[in-house]
Amino acid sequence: MGTSSETGQADGLPLFLALDQGGHSTRAIVYDANGEALLRARAEVDDSSPREGWVEQDAEALVQSLLDVLDDIARQLGADTGRLVSAGLATQRSNVVCWDHQTGRALTTAISWQDRRASTWIRQFDEQSEQIHAITGLYLSPHYGVGKLHWCLAHSNAVKKALEEGRLACGPLASFLAWRLLDDRPYCVDPANAARTLLWNLDQKCWDHGLREMFGIPRSLLPDCVETVHTFGSLAVGGKTVPFRCVTGDQSAALFVEGLPDPANIFVNIGTGAFVQRSTGNNVVRRKGLLSGIAHYAEGRATYTLEGTVNGAGSAMDWLSEMQPQSFDFKDLDALLATDREVSLFLNGVAGLGAPWWVPDFPSQFLGEGSAGDKAVAVIESMVFLITVNLDLMRAIDPAVKCVVVTGGFAALDGLCQRLADLNGVVVRRPREHEATARGLGWLLSESDDRWELEDVKRFQPRGNSNLAGRFQRWKKAMDAVLAGLQKETN
Repeated sequence: MGTSSETGQADGLPLFLALDQGGHSTRAIVYDANGEALLRARAEVDDSSPREGWVEQDAEALVQSLLDVLDDIARQLGADTGRLVSAGLATQRSNVVCWDHQTGRALTTAISWQDRRASTWIRQFDEQSEQIHAITGLYLSPHYGVGKLHWCLAHSNAVKKALEEGRLACGPLASFLAWRLLDDRPYCVDPANAARTLLWNLDQKCWDHGLREMFGIPRSLLPDCVETVHTFGSLAVGGKTVPFRCVTGDQSAALFVEGLPDPANIFVNIGTGAFVQRSTGNNVVRRKGLLSGIAHYAEGRATYTLEGTVNGAGSAMDWLSEMQPQSFDFKDLDALLATDREVSLFLNGVAGLGAPWWVPDFPSQFLGEGSAGDKAVAVIESMVFLITVNLDLMRAIDPAVKCVVVTGGFAALDGLCQRLADLNGVVVRRPREHEATARGLGWLLSESDDRWELEDVKRFQPRGNSNLAGRFQRWKKAMDAVLAGLQKETN
């Protein structure tokens, strides 16, 4: 595990500490009251796939990565540590951990949102899928927390023993990390993380009794539901205690990258997966194929969302790298994307096909031949195509879209952003600050009504691209054909 830091200048304003625990790294960023990132620290983390469809991380290593970045931030701040007025945490929302609530020791790995080990078990509830969607806003999928919790209860001897002895705690990764980091040992969960378990009632904002009974998860094992901004406890930073005031999901925090989200903007965060979000304000809106979720809830005011999930973004590039090792330098992507040329199509079901189809075992495949570079472009275009399908569904509800705001690591690719603008006929904004999750969390910690205006690096204006549009239409027909074949096999 490596760490890196970056130091900026402090100016006497109150400071806010955002902790962003992600799939490839743990980051800590200190913001001032104007949204300026002053200090950064980063620790790398690893994941593993011990079996086909499994993705997990060492839960204790994740705790250590947070302690490492906290030590780094304390070192950088020095005497200014006392100016930290609040801290918070954002995590990947569907990750799950079981732990011993007496010792705090993790009893399982942190099972990733990408993990599909429960895909066979979850299918027994197919007939209740519409009911589950109506209650939770989610579609029945092994990616969400309940299947992972059931697997732990059924297959982990350490979990079984802790349950028998009354020592078992389990829930979203955020709950475990908050329990381990804070002196107060809170056993609670925020709405954004609770809502990705398939156990949470979106309208009532609590664990749903009927779903717990259906899935066989006792209420006594689950954390208490609290608001997004809440007095969670105290965090030790460099010998000082800092109020811990916010816990949320990574994509939920990203929605607040410039303040309260404008429903006329659609936000696309492209990292390991790509997440397409549109705020629906204080109203729950449901649309077939899309997820309804909650990004924030405090003092009776909620921010609900419509969301589309693309599982195969960074994970698809990782898959390609494993398929053709040492045959392509991914640093060349920008140059390859700079010109439009005919490439093969990639039917992208890496880590399972997400919105709006929700097929956990979709066969990823290339249609057509090409060089390693051509295939890399095809994978990038598959991300654009999958995002576009979700954008179309969101605009069918409300066509008034000012722009698409793109963040995350893959947003750095000009060719991806331009293709997204061309295919959707809308301006794509890429802000200077790519750390959308941390910045959004920082704004929530500030508890301000003022916007944290983003500086744009670039605006991508839509322009005609008939070749791209043609590939998109052929891609859609090919996807429909494969999906029809899968449906026929199922029936």
